[in-house]
Amino acid sequence: MELRATSPALTSDTEVALTSSSPLEQGALLRACRAVLRPLAQLAVARGLPFTDVAEVLKQSFVEAARAAHPGVLPHRAVSRISTTTGLNRREVTRLMQRRGGEGSARTSPATQAFTRWLTDPAFTGEDGVPSPLPPQGPAPSFESLAHSVTRDVHPRTLLEELSRLGLARVDEDDGRVHLVNRAFVPRADLDRMLAFLGANVGDHLAAAVANVLSDGRRHFEQALFADELSDESLDAARGLISRQWQELLHTLAPALQALIDADKAEGRPAGQRLRIGLFAFTDAMDAPAGATAARPASTPTSIRKE
Repeated sequence: MELRATSPALTSDTEVALTSSSPLEQGALLRACRAVLRPLAQLAVARGLPFTDVAEVLKQSFVEAARAAHPGVLPHRAVSRISTTTGLNRREVTRLMQRRGGEGSARTSPATQAFTRWLTDPAFTGEDGVPSPLPPQGPAPSFESLAHSVTRDVHPRTLLEELSRLGLARVDEDDGRVHLVNRAFVPRADLDRMLAFLGANVGDHLAAAVANVLSDGRRHFEQALFADELSDESLDAARGLISRQWQELLHTLAPALQALIDADKAEGRPAGQRLRIGLFAFTDAMDAPAGATAARPASTPTSIRKE
């Protein structure tokens, strides 16, 4: 068993910002990126967001970060400098720099297109406008014809499997036809709100961690406690303890922060700063070392560590 706590590795006040990395450091950086991107990929796949949309956001973010890293570059040299910094070609950099707002429009996936057409095309709805159950194959109206009306690059069976995975369609065992299950692509009404929290909370946490690694002199509090070899019963007990600790933290910090806000107003101090304080817990099965047995030898020391 292990219990550890962690804090940012760079602690010296004299350290300078990292401007380049060795091959060894790049390997560590790629491993960190992989750990951060894997949950995002899981979210995108679960919600039917195609890779091309995420890649576009990532490229846009690279361009914005490169522009911020070279604030004094002359406009006529900006494209070349950003291209060199990011590895994107000049044409791509020019296109991304010309976009307004940095958002762009999402490309609809074949599943989204099929779902939308099934909802709206009179060829696939009844007289009342309700999407009709469709035979899997055959001439129109069928799911095969619906799929082919959207794309010829994806097999109709594959498209049906994707719609089924997203909880939007199913094959009825009694009549053998394909039925539309949901009439909204996002079944949870509060999903937008949940995603906004995800972006704000995880985004700020990651920004704090990145700032600490880059060592720009404005370090943020970021520590964690790690433990393994816990039973399900122990996890249940730990969840209760974490909840109580959060309530205590909330009841202590909220009034104190409000007092600081009131003092700023009373003193007329410029108030352009923001603060986010969070507590999170994540539980998962332990990764077994390659070739290891399920039980760790009794001679293996157990500990708790701070990260």
